[in-house]
Amino acid sequence: MKRLFFIISTIFLCINLYSHPWKPSHYVIIDTDGGIDDIRAISMMLASPDVRVLAITVSPGALSAGNAFIKVRSLLNSYYHEGIPVGINRFSNFKSPDFPVALNTKWGAEDGINPGETPDFLSVISEIISTERTKISFICLGSMSTAWNSLMNIPDFGRQVKDFIWSADGADDKAGFNYSIDKKSSVAMLKQEIPVKIVRKYKLNNAVFYDTEFILNLSNINTRYAARISLFLDSEASADHKFSHEATDEMTAVFLHYPELFICKTMGNISDCTPSDLKGLHESAIRILKGETVAGNQVIREFPVDPGFYFDDISGSVTEIIKKYGKDEWQSGVLANELHRHLGVFAIIGVKMGIRAREYFNTGVDEFKVTSFAGSTPPVSCFNDGLQVSTGATPGHGLLTVINDQSASPSAEFTYLNRKIRITLKPELTEKITAELKEINFVYGLDSNTYWELVRKNSIKYWLGMDRHEIFEIIDPSTSQEGLN
Repeated sequence: MKRLFFIISTIFLCINLYSHPWKPSHYVIIDTDGGIDDIRAISMMLASPDVRVLAITVSPGALSAGNAFIKVRSLLNSYYHEGIPVGINRFSNFKSPDFPVALNTKWGAEDGINPGETPDFLSVISEIISTERTKISFICLGSMSTAWNSLMNIPDFGRQVKDFIWSADGADDKAGFNYSIDKKSSVAMLKQEIPVKIVRKYKLNNAVFYDTEFILNLSNINTRYAARISLFLDSEASADHKFSHEATDEMTAVFLHYPELFICKTMGNISDCTPSDLKGLHESAIRILKGETVAGNQVIREFPVDPGFYFDDISGSVTEIIKKYGKDEWQSGVLANELHRHLGVFAIIGVKMGIRAREYFNTGVDEFKVTSFAGSTPPVSCFNDGLQVSTGATPGHGLLTVINDQSASPSAEFTYLNRKIRITLKPELTEKITAELKEINFVYGLDSNTYWELVRKNSIKYWLGMDRHEIFEIIDPSTSQEGLN
């Protein structure tokens, strides 16, 4: 009987381990004060598929809360993560020096961003706490003000947060900048039962973290996150500021993934962690920025990107598609069309829309519900196959619903953490593509090989030519953002 119980327990354990293979290991809320090292820390956490950034809050420190908000919102917009909520800590009385280098560093396009219109941090965090049931790590890149006020004012905050990861100069350094921003909050937080993991900057043997070789390696990574960091390191502001080449707040991102690279001294609920292995830290940072913190597939180790692997008519476009739109879109496009059993433009549009929705919320696959308005009649309904592959929202997972009681269109609603957006292919593109397919059908007919050859040719053309950031209209009722590209 005991043996049977053990076998059954093991089976259920395995089911639990493998039932959500894309579920990230870390769900985080980040609080930032807009320092120049924060752009690197935030970018690294956004880059990793093993981290889900649920929200970002801003508090005064290196910059005022308003200026920090402008930096964060512009950064998220530049990454097409418009759906990540940002809240402002207006409780803190700290008078920020608005450090000139931090103030003048561009995180993204700042035009039209108004801090006065953003919600306060308590409402943002409360909404996340009420909808996300996974335990959360709270990342403090500045003071402990937001953490302490959340603990005092949000009833479930203490139960839902498993630890605080704080970038600071150590538990005993009472003169450190992040400690001094709000000393009362610092003292209070270090007395709580929830673990506080203090992560120090890298300064072993006076080695420069961002040395020439490491900067070169960063520049060779084909992700927008690495490109943003490289752009900053190549700027005049970076060249004239010694602090810009030190690794400070970004050590929290490395620690989150690879705590074994740190030497930690723990007393009670406080751990004081010092980075210790420069080579390992460099390699880990590269891995994070490449998005290689988890396995990307379920059956194959590596998805083929060699053009010679593919048929002649598409092999010439493989490298360019990957360069323009990333490996994720390429892989999803290949799988969707294999599932679909022919190259189809609406399947490609479904792939592009699904990837765009995941970008918007910065999610992985199998993390939101999708309602498609493409119906069940080809060719528009082919769109559904692209949506399934790119989002993981399949009928088998119970996450995809197809509406048939209205005029079919390449449009879908995506629901994530009680937030809903609607994405639609721009009408002029829908009309153009539909007209082309009708004309080919009229001339050659569905039973003609020529019809399918021309459809395939058009699909490759549109795959290469349609940028998912330009072809859709996005409506987000929660932020009144309409017509986003």
